[in-house]
Amino acid sequence: MADATASLNFFFANSDLEEKQTETLVNQALNGMDDGELYLESTQSESFSFDDGRLKGASFDSSQGFGLRAVTGESTGYAHSNELSHEAIKRAGETVKAVKTGTSGTMSLPPVRTNKQLYTDENPLGGIPFNRKVELLQEIDSYARAQDPRIRQVSASILGSWKAVEIIRADGYRVRDIRPLVRLNVAVVMGEGDRQESGHDGAGGRQSYDFLFDEAHWQAQVQEAVRQASVNLQSVDAPAGEMTVVLGPGWPGVLLHEAIGHGLEGDFNRKKTSAFAGLMGERVAAPGITIVDDGTLDSKRGSLSVDDEGTPTERTVLIEDGILKGYMQDRLNARLMGMTATGNGRRENYAHAPLPRMTNTFMLAGDKDPAEILASVDDGLYAVNFGGGQVDITSGKFVFSCTEAYRVRGGKIAEPVKGATLIGSGPDVLKRVSMIGNDLRLDNGVGTCGKAGQSVPAGVGQPTLRIDGLTVGGTA
Repeated sequence: MADATASLNFFFANSDLEEKQTETLVNQALNGMDDGELYLESTQSESFSFDDGRLKGASFDSSQGFGLRAVTGESTGYAHSNELSHEAIKRAGETVKAVKTGTSGTMSLPPVRTNKQLYTDENPLGGIPFNRKVELLQEIDSYARAQDPRIRQVSASILGSWKAVEIIRADGYRVRDIRPLVRLNVAVVMGEGDRQESGHDGAGGRQSYDFLFDEAHWQAQVQEAVRQASVNLQSVDAPAGEMTVVLGPGWPGVLLHEAIGHGLEGDFNRKKTSAFAGLMGERVAAPGITIVDDGTLDSKRGSLSVDDEGTPTERTVLIEDGILKGYMQDRLNARLMGMTATGNGRRENYAHAPLPRMTNTFMLAGDKDPAEILASVDDGLYAVNFGGGQVDITSGKFVFSCTEAYRVRGGKIAEPVKGATLIGSGPDVLKRVSMIGNDLRLDNGVGTCGKAGQSVPAGVGQPTLRIDGLTVGGTA
């Protein structure tokens, strides 16, 4: 990450805050606490939406504020304000002192510093003029409609943000991060007679708009959305029952994220509300399954140079060859569990205290050719894309809807199906994986993770997987 000077210049030159006095207020507020920090944040964001052949919306927002957190034992005192002033921080300090003095009275050791920067400091919002962004959406609309005469509706959107954060601890530790984030979404509706089906694609990451505006890139997104809609227009009702299911690579990792990933976050395991609680060192998945959370991948949507507590992110092995090896930890839960923080303390914005959250969570590749995996299935389902789903963290039970899926007959992909849902339990599914492909792929940068009312960008991924005996809910 870049040095702290730029951040100091940003926050202390654009507010009434003075550096030394701010540090003094933080020290006074957190005196006698076990942990805590002042989190400063300034955000700019924009969005453009295009629908029915015209610009439907364009917005620009900016916000700034701070969150002051005091931690003692299991208790957290948190106060926030959109006013960056010494008076506001002083008032927040009085509020968080409502948390009783920590049992140790000694501030936890600060995170270990790193100089690694995973993305550019450049603000994507100012790099391309307003009219060019609108022109791109017009080009996407025209290009999509030219792909197939059956297309009835095209929707596209551009989203971008630039966030500056600085974290100040009572022990003198200070760190800053500048976080760009962009995303392009394309959706089409295709129809024949009275029947209509949709397809969509998207891409993004922590970088400038340049890669999204590359013609070859956005045209590929349009073509993928059109392909999905065309496939779905040919789909028949999905079967129901227990069957062999093959999951495609990439975005289907969202099932892994929801059904398994949340259960490996530190707070659920400390409170013993996760299906994986108390199983450290035990077999929880089939041999060959290794799952990691990696916040260090350059420019990926879920990546962070440091998390929202100032801890550098890392590659955390959660499950290795089927054995539970670790949890994703923020500082509070790591301290209470006698473990090390893994750089997974994340918050939606300054109005929220951090929680242990995923960054980029994915399963590593195996040694099977995807074609070999499909050829091994006599009768089953091939699920390529997913929509929404529901998960119970305590039990791991899930229901996920497929937005693109096919029957597999005699080892070959057959007709597309609609209305398929996958029903099961995350821990149980891990043990039913019988073949792991060599084609690990991450999603294109569109994931958003929700937890406790907070949303943060996240990445998912996996190789092709064969799962034996998974329940499929269908419409046939």
